[in-house]
Amino acid sequence: MSEPHWLDRRILFFGGKGGVGKTTCATAFALLASEAGRRTLLVSTDPAHSTGDILETELGPSERRITEHLWALEIDSEKAAAEYIDRVRIHLLRVAPEHLRAEMERQVEIARVSPGAEEAALFDRVAELVLTVRDQYDLVVFDTAPTGHTLRLLTLPELLQAWIDGLLERRKRVNELSTMWRQMTVGGSPDEETTDPVEKILTARRRKFFQMRELLLSPGETAFVFVLLAERLPILETAKAVDMLHRFKVPVGGLVVNRILPQDSGDHPFLAARKEQEQRYMKEIEATFPDLPRLELPLLPHDVVGSDALQEIVDHLRHAIG
Repeated sequence: MSEPHWLDRRILFFGGKGGVGKTTCATAFALLASEAGRRTLLVSTDPAHSTGDILETELGPSERRITEHLWALEIDSEKAAAEYIDRVRIHLLRVAPEHLRAEMERQVEIARVSPGAEEAALFDRVAELVLTVRDQYDLVVFDTAPTGHTLRLLTLPELLQAWIDGLLERRKRVNELSTMWRQMTVGGSPDEETTDPVEKILTARRRKFFQMRELLLSPGETAFVFVLLAERLPILETAKAVDMLHRFKVPVGGLVVNRILPQDSGDHPFLAARKEQEQRYMKEIEATFPDLPRLELPLLPHDVVGSDALQEIVDHLRHAIG
């Protein structure tokens, strides 16, 4: 089992099936990095928003200082979606002809409730955040939503960039036809420059998606860490997710196998059976992910809430990473 080297990354995403301990692992790792002197920003994109609960502090959309080198914030995806749609609406109102504005308003309201709107808005906020604060922090750690939601988020850059490329190409053809028509009907120089505000908006968004995509695909900058349990369903879900990220060339940094039973679990038949099952699944994890670095964290006898319990996980992480 190779050791992970996640502390040298600039952006880390922690994800996995719901209930496996993503928030605990992301928070503990962010705290570990901050204790090593790295200016670290912990960002929760999980709608459950339990990051603040673990830290026992109230978090919001702006950075809040937790320790000397650790800051944290929570992104409200529903609010981000509403703000995102409103920004699009304002942009369109500025450039749309008067006779098209009623139809544009109708389309905006449809978009507000369309499938995927929340993911697109969340990605836009994540991209904006990463591209503006990465020079202020040594590390940005994301505590993400359950696997399916996160995978859609991370694969959006490629899909959105292709979509915007298509829109730009169509927009250019429309502008070329408009220019030709204007020259034939009212005259004008073929070299006359026209400013297309819609094309400017699309180009700016394409640039943002391209920059974020470049970051996501850079193994030296970014890694996705899967948190799972030594159980059948988390292993199956993680295997599918790893395969998808590999297809989209998003670098997978490794695994955290969480809540491992202690070796001295006792002689009780129930605990012995659980330990035997766990050992079988640990062998399955090793066979399924032979090339991925792996950390193992123990099951604690209490909830991980507050600085003392969190520090236990940090200490285990520090020992595992070496």
